[in-house]
Amino acid sequence: MTDKELKQYSPLTLAFMGDAVYEQLVREKIVTQANMPVRKLHDLTIEYVRAEFQAKAIKRLSDEGLLTEAEQDIFRMGRNSSGVTPPKHSTVAEYRAATGLECVFGYLHLSGQLERIRELFELIWNAE
Repeated sequence: MTDKELKQYSPLTLAFMGDAVYEQLVREKIVTQANMPVRKLHDLTIEYVRAEFQAKAIKRLSDEGLLTEAEQDIFRMGRNSSGVTPPKHSTVAEYRAATGLECVFGYLHLSGQLERIRELFELIWNAE
């Protein structure tokens, strides 16, 4: 997709796509590291896809200057979107930051920047 086409999508639509992309990467990483019961796979996945973890991850990427200017803009669009309702276990700020991270992953996916997605994901995964 072109940048012009992508700008026609709402940040929440990009975040919807990014949520799926990010969770698939998490699942792939967990499954390839160890063969374990599905319940344990699920529990481990939840640790990495919950808003609290994603909020810390995007803060780290941002604080360390690892996002491009365009990615920072996309993150802010997602973070500042209206209509997001956080789950009981996270704060509004955490949920908004997580939405911003997912927006970045969705944007990168739809723009075909798969190498950059992998790069950012590895930075997040290896930071723990």
